Amino acid sequence: MTKEELLGLSKKVCKNTLMETLNIEFTEIGDDYLIAKMPVNSRVHQPDGVLHGGASVALAESVGSMASYVFLNTEDFFVRGIEISANHLKSIKEGWVYAKATFVHKGRTTQLFEIRITDEENNLISIVKLTTIALPKKK
Repeated sequence: MTKEELLGLSKKVCKNTLMETLNIEFTEIGDDYLIAKMPVNSRVHQPDGVLHGGASVALAESVGSMASYVFLNTEDFFVRGIEISANHLKSIKEGWVYAKATFVHKGRTTQLFEIRITDEENNLISIVKLTTIALPKKK
C-alpha cells in the first residue's frame, strides 16, 4: 500500500470516529510498521494542561488497529483490540506526538504490537503494548 492509498483509506474509515475527533492522521507505512500523528492541544489535555494518558492510549490503539487492518486480509476478517497496556514516561503540553506501531507477533488470529509514542524531538512519551484479534466475518 502506498502512502496515498493509506491516506485515502484512513479518510474513509476515520470519518465520524474518535480518530477524526482527535485529529489523528496516518502519515507513513512500511513493510512492518505504521505511523500516525496527533496534535497536542487543549482537546487532548488533562486538567493541568498536559497530554492526557487516555488520548495517548487512543492514539496507540488507533494506529495498532489500523496496522492490523492494513496488513491482514480484512475482506474475510475484522479486527478488534483485546488488550492494551501503556507506560507514560514524559509529559508534553503542545506540538505533535507520533505513534509508530511495529509487529512483535503477526499471527493469523492474534497480533501483538509495540507502539512507541514520541514527540517532535523523538523523545519517548509513552510505550504501549497492544494485542489485536482477527475474527472471521459471517458470510
